[in-house]
Amino acid sequence: MAKEKTVYVCSNCGQDSPKWVGKCPSCGEWNTYVEEIVRKEPTNRRPVSGIETQKPKPVILSEIVADDEPRIDMHDDELNRVLGGGLVQGSLVLIGGEPGIGKSTLVMQTVLHMPEKRILYVSGEESARQLKLRADRLSGVSSDCLIVCETSLEQIYVHIKNTNPDLVIIDSIQTISTENIESSPGSIAQVRECSASILRFAKETHTPVLLIGHINKEGSIAGPKVLEHIVDTVLQFEGDQHYMYRILRSIKNRFGSTAELGIYEMRQDGLRQVSNPSELLLSQDHEGMSGVAIASAIEGIRPFLIETQALVSSAVYGNPQRSATGFDLRRMNMLLAVLEKRVGFKLAQKDVFLNIAGGLKVNDPAIDLPVISAILSSNMDAAIEPEVCMAGEIGLSGEIRPVNRIEQRIGEAEKLGFKRFLLPKYNLQGIDTKKLKIELVPVRKVEEAFRALFG
Repeated sequence: MAKEKTVYVCSNCGQDSPKWVGKCPSCGEWNTYVEEIVRKEPTNRRPVSGIETQKPKPVILSEIVADDEPRIDMHDDELNRVLGGGLVQGSLVLIGGEPGIGKSTLVMQTVLHMPEKRILYVSGEESARQLKLRADRLSGVSSDCLIVCETSLEQIYVHIKNTNPDLVIIDSIQTISTENIESSPGSIAQVRECSASILRFAKETHTPVLLIGHINKEGSIAGPKVLEHIVDTVLQFEGDQHYMYRILRSIKNRFGSTAELGIYEMRQDGLRQVSNPSELLLSQDHEGMSGVAIASAIEGIRPFLIETQALVSSAVYGNPQRSATGFDLRRMNMLLAVLEKRVGFKLAQKDVFLNIAGGLKVNDPAIDLPVISAILSSNMDAAIEPEVCMAGEIGLSGEIRPVNRIEQRIGEAEKLGFKRFLLPKYNLQGIDTKKLKIELVPVRKVEEAFRALFG
């Protein structure tokens, strides 16, 4: 007979306590503890999935065969790249994002392009008719995908046993519940137990599982933090609903890099892969406009050119404002301090607004030079030539530090027709300038860069 007890669990971080407390001692949030009824099951019970497996035995490390993991082609170049080359057998992948951003659309679109695989799509949020209407709108390849609307974990395992699928999709993990716990679906205990049970199933049967998850108001995955620890890969699907671009990022990946980025364009008939984001992000004509600089950035293995926009104006309401969209505000304040101390530009009494065009968030330090160039361009109201591109990290003493993979950055700028490229002087070593059609302008300090740009 299962024993029952009541515990209080923090809905923010998952910390439990035998009694209710106002402030969580783990995450510091107030009034986040909710009551949960936990049933302690006998240790000799059968696994929830109903699949009996042999108990593992210790193996000598040198005897373990470490071949490359066989991967499933998702027929989507952007998704394959973010996953690290495809979906690994027996892996558990979590896709999170805001409501209405396109998580279910992305997964359904991928399913429709995999007719060679037997796929079980478990929907806990939508009816079969709603899924059919979405599939018709996406107009993909006709697929023999199996659809079941179910929220009970035990019944899901029955359907898996009967159909023996190659891939299982669960939409969403917050709607699934197990009978072993008497709390409501989406609670801390239910999400933790269901995800742990699904992980055991995936590893024991080598069946890959895709989970779709909700996010909270802070933008992180909803539910206990242990959910992100359990899964093999966490993908964040983000973007502004007012823009048509969507970005797929890898936050955690046990089988690939977390620096990869996939870009999609939201259309009426689904998500279109953007294979060349540079042309997309530089679609606006900015000739003769001040405060615009073109940066050559790299995310993962992909170089692309982005537009850095800045606006500098006199502060009217006392304290000057500092605002950055898509760029680290603290780093922008550091660059402004370098401009004032090392170069002599007085920006202390001016409002400075910075924006990375296209809704991108960029962490590449190589866009330091374009950022301060755009700020000075706006401050002096002098436009930068439209055929100039640049990359460089700024040090605290005003020097321009070298950046990685400079050949790829130069090649992307040359491919898009740029005539001049500002780069750190140290990066010029080892580059064969004879083969290049673009003029390279090496700069060592911030003052040299400004003389090259503004004369």
